Amino acid sequence: MTISSTTPRSGAGGTIAADPGPRAPQARRKRGDGLPALAFLSPSIVTFLVFVAAPTAGVLYLSFYDWNLLSDGTFVGLDNFDRLVHDERLLGVYGSTTYMALVILAVNVVLGLLLAVLLEARMPRWLRAFFRLSFLFPFVVSASAVALIWRFLLNKDLGLVNYLLGLVGVDRIDWLGSSAWAPISVIIVNSWKTIGFSILVYIAGLQSIPAQLKEAAVVDGANAWTRFWRITFPMLSPTIFFLVVINTINSFQIFAEPRVLTQGGPGDASRTIVEYLYDRAFGDFELGYASAIGITFTLVLIVLTAIQFRLSRRWTFYE
Repeated sequence: MTISSTTPRSGAGGTIAADPGPRAPQARRKRGDGLPALAFLSPSIVTFLVFVAAPTAGVLYLSFYDWNLLSDGTFVGLDNFDRLVHDERLLGVYGSTTYMALVILAVNVVLGLLLAVLLEARMPRWLRAFFRLSFLFPFVVSASAVALIWRFLLNKDLGLVNYLLGLVGVDRIDWLGSSAWAPISVIIVNSWKTIGFSILVYIAGLQSIPAQLKEAAVVDGANAWTRFWRITFPMLSPTIFFLVVINTINSFQIFAEPRVLTQGGPGDASRTIVEYLYDRAFGDFELGYASAIGITFTLVLIVLTAIQFRLSRRWTFYE
């Protein structure tokens, strides 16, 4: 048997130091992993810097200036943010945006869950695939194209929707020209387009629930509602939380549907924050004020998301 040892050597001051021997290959590999890792991460880092960090810094910089795209900008300090406080129209737009966003959120989260549960019920495989495809197809189509199609369908005089309602004795509805119905039109079109994504995510969540839990509940005599409330909902709560966060952000940022359907009208009844920001920037050429709107709107979404994460601790359960 061979015994390996390190040879002592004399150090400074007469002290004896042991030779640590060759460094372990594993330690060298760990120190050498940094460069390859950075190379793999570089596309994401460059994308973030170019398309997120730089535009954000540019918008923050412009929010302190009065600039119309043509002349040199004038530094105005916090005047653009002070103007936000006194802009009564902006407050109304926030109100209309919140109304439409909350209804769209409820439709996607609640109705999406109901449809997903129905699609997971027993039915022929081909029929289930047909329904899944029919719900998902609008999601992959351009929002502008969807809104343009619905603009013809919701036309007061020539639209198919009013024609079908007339067959059952309902008077024609001014879907796009009424301050009461215009926001509802935007809600219907956006929900019709986006609900397929929620259904798809719900189906993935439902399929991840262990079958033995449901089978055990059936053996114990639990009815369908008890199985849903005691097993399905707790196991599905992380999926519901994910969809609440994603749909909240997306519904507050809708732009194409109100722009194509109603141009934000009548008045500001169906105007959204993103549309109002666009009008200020490229309609009135007030890029500084539009940047201030964008900064504050981003902060609002961050606060809403933080609140949702905080409240989720009470009802979200993880395995």
